[in-house]
Amino acid sequence: MRRYLSHLLLGAACVCAAPCALLAQAVPARDGAATKHVQVQPASYAPDANLLLAERGSEMRGVVERYTADRAVLLRRYPQQYSAAQQAVMAKFYDAWLSQLKATDFNKLSLDAKADHILLRNSIEQAQDELKRDATVYADIGALLPFGDSVFALEDLRRRMETVDGARSARTLTYIGTTANALRTKFENPPKGDSSVAKITKVSAYRAAEVTASLRNTLRSWHQFYDGYDPLFLWWTSAPYRTADSALMNYQRVLREKIVGWKRGDDEPIVGLPIGRAGVESGMKHEMLPYSPEELIAIAQKELDWGEGEMRKASREMGFGDNWKAALEKVKQSYVPPGDQVNLVRDLEFDAVAWLRAHDMITIPPLAQEVWRIEMIPPERQKVSPFFLGGEVLQVSYPTDSMSEDDKMMSMRGNNPHFSHATVFHEMIPGHHLQGFMTSRYYPYRREFATPFWSEGGAFYWETILWDNGFHSKPEDRIGALFWRMHRAARIIFSLDFHLGQWTPQQCVDFLVDRVGHERANATAEVRRSFNGSYGPLYQVAYMMGGLQFRALHHEVVDGGKLTNRQFHDFVYTHGSMPVEMVRALLLKQPLARDFGTQWKFAATLPPPGGK
Repeated sequence: MRRYLSHLLLGAACVCAAPCALLAQAVPARDGAATKHVQVQPASYAPDANLLLAERGSEMRGVVERYTADRAVLLRRYPQQYSAAQQAVMAKFYDAWLSQLKATDFNKLSLDAKADHILLRNSIEQAQDELKRDATVYADIGALLPFGDSVFALEDLRRRMETVDGARSARTLTYIGTTANALRTKFENPPKGDSSVAKITKVSAYRAAEVTASLRNTLRSWHQFYDGYDPLFLWWTSAPYRTADSALMNYQRVLREKIVGWKRGDDEPIVGLPIGRAGVESGMKHEMLPYSPEELIAIAQKELDWGEGEMRKASREMGFGDNWKAALEKVKQSYVPPGDQVNLVRDLEFDAVAWLRAHDMITIPPLAQEVWRIEMIPPERQKVSPFFLGGEVLQVSYPTDSMSEDDKMMSMRGNNPHFSHATVFHEMIPGHHLQGFMTSRYYPYRREFATPFWSEGGAFYWETILWDNGFHSKPEDRIGALFWRMHRAARIIFSLDFHLGQWTPQQCVDFLVDRVGHERANATAEVRRSFNGSYGPLYQVAYMMGGLQFRALHHEVVDGGKLTNRQFHDFVYTHGSMPVEMVRALLLKQPLARDFGTQWKFAATLPPPGGK
């Protein structure tokens, strides 16, 4: 252990000494035996306190922590997205913080602090762009939500702790209910000669329905605040509130049924919320990607074509010739019986950890290995999460007795052992679980700069590393790994084309089925998850593109002889989440300017997709 620590510090001075020392002191000896779910010895629960005291981060840590805390408390005070109150307060907040950053003496900062300064500025500018996008979105659907500002105003008066006026509130509630009912009637039975309803797009109606649901919740919490505590207020507002609440509910329903096209008893159609070219390019700038959307699509297409070629090779080994979809179908049929999936994924994670230790890839703290556990994903959530979800808890999708026969089979086929062989470690160790474990202990304030290009990209990067080093020895396992790799490439293509306004959600589903070999239900769930607003617009791009950034950096640093695998990975995991280009700048100790902008053309230095 001391030999490893001295080698790490002497051989790579750019690696932060205190975090890596603390990390190394808890590493058990590697004996090559199969890894099991370990029980940590009591002495390992508490690391060396002196080493903990030494790890404080940069001199910008307090600045970042103050910004994060102040922003969070303001958003708790002004939580209503799209409200004028939130827009005004947050715009002033971001402007004030940028002014403060400009006033700092950047040149006197350490390299770590310069990175934090740049990352904080980038984070604030990204938040400003998102605030402006919210304003544009709300203005675009304003005609569908004429009552929205009235709901926001009621809640803002309550949050300002002003004395409530029951009679005035009742008039406002009456206006909300009357206006929503009038719009509902218009959409249910459009007046003859009125073409305005026909001009409303599904995207606008879907977004308006989502905002209406949020407004209804806001109105409910506003009314409940006074319910039972102010008898005179309730005397004025009880009936108007019930009318307004019912009107908002029915208006949301009509938007979904008459314009979006939802039929009761069916899943809601996938509409999505495209952000346009300007939104895509803004996101790419903040993620430090010096490419156009079309260039990213071309990179992904190259990876997709490589994956299909490797699929044919594995297919030939399985006796299916070049018909890789037939070989893929054979792999899908290898699902385990109900009840066995938990044991399967448990053992696959044990295998991955044993492989990592045998190849000296990364430090795995024993506590991180002890605390992870498994839960099952409920049937309803499997509609948007048909595969694993990871972190400290490995969440597993697999059929329950309440699901239809078709849904059961699609879930079992989509979670077969060979697909799982390439994804369990993405979710756990060395993927999301180890990422979360480490980022909560090293530079935790950098969670303000967290990006899926680091987290999802880093987890996908491990898929490429294990592939390059022969982790998938069977052709069936290689097909499982290639399925996911092709899936990551396809995500870049379909999500960018969707947000650029070139593809519909249905085209995205068909693309996953035709080019990757997805089960249609699983493809639908993937596209629904991508576009339902719960993930950022570039989230699906981040898996492969962030992974390729890490892959290019690994090629430059490890293949270039500057660091070992373990040194490289330990550095990444002990310096916090951030855009990968900034990881590279810190690792290589590059000089950083105040106006630092993205410039790393990583795709030009990538090794071949399958390794050397």
